[in-house]
Amino acid sequence: METLEGTELCFPQLLNTSCRKPMRPQFEAMLIYILLSSISLLTVTLNLLVIISISHFRQLQTPTNLLLLSLAVSDFFVGLLMFFQIMLIDGCWFLGDIMCVVYQCVSYIITSASVGTMVLISVDRYVAICDPLHYSTKVTDKKVVVCVCLCWICSGIFQSLVLKDTIKQPGRYNSCFGECNNFVTYIAGIADAIFSFIVPVTVIVVLYMRVFVVAVSQARAMRSHIAAVTLQFSVKVTAKKSEMKAAKTLGVVVLVFLICFCPYYCVTLTGQDNLLNASSAASVICLFYFNSCLNPVIYAFFYPWFRKSINFILTLKIFQPNSCEANML
Repeated sequence: METLEGTELCFPQLLNTSCRKPMRPQFEAMLIYILLSSISLLTVTLNLLVIISISHFRQLQTPTNLLLLSLAVSDFFVGLLMFFQIMLIDGCWFLGDIMCVVYQCVSYIITSASVGTMVLISVDRYVAICDPLHYSTKVTDKKVVVCVCLCWICSGIFQSLVLKDTIKQPGRYNSCFGECNNFVTYIAGIADAIFSFIVPVTVIVVLYMRVFVVAVSQARAMRSHIAAVTLQFSVKVTAKKSEMKAAKTLGVVVLVFLICFCPYYCVTLTGQDNLLNASSAASVICLFYFNSCLNPVIYAFFYPWFRKSINFILTLKIFQPNSCEANML
């Protein structure tokens, strides 16, 4: 009987203080392992391709793409952090209290920076569509770099304040050896949900709706103006495609972000995280992290240059002399 209990413990040698492993069907455990591992590998691979593409090819180093680079960097590390989440599937943390705090802090900071970068991207698209004549003066490489740096710095400071109790005393809120818990007060949790979800979502939705309205109106105005002169049929088709592409892209951006983030922050806001069973918690976490896998698909795969740069990378043409000067557009 003692041997059986030992096999259910995270640290069998610590019979009285070790955490117990959660009882989970083998099929369910394997399914979660495969799902998280696949998402993690795909997230790391896709975002690494974006990072290499924008960093290597000079033609791609535009203000908008620098924002995509920041987003790809944050999402790349989210993919790496998912390996630690896979470790926690068995309910045991073997890396100690200090590493637990580091993992929690880095996870919060990177996720916050990712959301902040998405807001910056929405602002960039808003200026580009709604004020195109002044875009080149309002949005420059230097301004984008400063905004990205401020985004990461503010994310670090804010999340350090949210997790200050956990940082001060690592392992303080663990009830047994093998746990990796982070304590966030209710007020800090609400503040995190407001500034990391509610405010960004509001800004993104408002700006993208404005971008959508302006893009559609511009397409219709162009169609009406040129159709009165010549090429009526072709212009109508082009304008219609432009309207549909704007609607589809912006709808996917907002919808995917909300679908992936809403469950996690709804649980945080309502304080119902204790009511979730292991399967439900794993599903919420998978969906939350899956957004980082979809970001390069949404923001990069819509661009033809990304497909072209992937071809250069996979065929190892980037190692050729002056490959950084290649035409990607």
